[in-house]
Amino acid sequence: MNPLDRRATSLRFIDQRLDILDQRLLPHEERWHRCDTPDELIGHIHSLAVRGAPLIGIAASLMVAQRALAGIPASQLLDELEALRASRPTAVNLMNYLDRLRPLLQQGADAAHIASCALAIFDQDQALCQAIGEAGLSVIPSASRVLTHCNTGSLATAGIGTALGIITLAHARGLKPNVWVDETRPLLQGSRLTAWELARADVPHRLICDNMAASLMAAGEVDLVLVGADRIAANGDTANKIGTYGLAVLAHHHKIPFYFAAPVTTIDPACPNGAAITIEQRQPDEVRGAKTAGGELLFSPPGTAVSNPAFDVTPASLISAWITDRGVHRQASELPVGDPY
Repeated sequence: MNPLDRRATSLRFIDQRLDILDQRLLPHEERWHRCDTPDELIGHIHSLAVRGAPLIGIAASLMVAQRALAGIPASQLLDELEALRASRPTAVNLMNYLDRLRPLLQQGADAAHIASCALAIFDQDQALCQAIGEAGLSVIPSASRVLTHCNTGSLATAGIGTALGIITLAHARGLKPNVWVDETRPLLQGSRLTAWELARADVPHRLICDNMAASLMAAGEVDLVLVGADRIAANGDTANKIGTYGLAVLAHHHKIPFYFAAPVTTIDPACPNGAAITIEQRQPDEVRGAKTAGGELLFSPPGTAVSNPAFDVTPASLISAWITDRGVHRQASELPVGDPY
């Protein structure tokens, strides 16, 4: 095997070329796309063909490596890096990873060194995911009923995942978790992606509509909520897929533990609180309808006005703990500060 090659569930870097698995087509089709230019990758990021806070940052880093190895001059690479960095404004892993590579370009590092640093980001994410999984086992009682939102597994990372990584590791260790899978409107990352991953791992699960969570909690059918994160502010306020905040409010009312799982690279010490987190607004057609094999199915009258924020922010006061590769942190003041890697 070429020492520069890397493979993950939804990303491959083989022979210095980047391929991504089109997550828009799962679970019914597994189609890979070759990414030759930053513009191609940015298009896939915007369309959510590649998604997940860690994976976006990893893919962008490997694109910089690919371009450097192809002999693209540093001045052009810096411009491309900035374009990649701006492709998703909320997920801070993207910024953190590319900010590691920028000084190398500015200092005239050779292509091999740039590629080595990008590959180290990939390898680090695998290690971080495993450490998050190990730390999170302590919050998963045996035979617990876990509700999760969006997708946080190996599709969203280079490793086993964050929140979903904890769940699949708990299953592998014999803790027998049962998972409630939120469908996660409007793009159904739960029903399309999380259910696909859990089925592949033989983890017992049931799919629910997002608006069913409250009744399940009221009926005593949920033991804990475990989700991922796209940015954690310095005070512990945490941004994640839209709908997360509502689950946190419900969990607080029903006295159910609510946990975020993320690597330390998701912590943004420069962001003071949730109000300072930029929330991406996505295309209105994602809410108006859905694309199907036969075309497009509209749920609403054409041209209906839409608000479509991709994320919301859960205040630290509603969070039971943050699970990182450094352990379980019950207070925001315990969160590791900065990216030590």
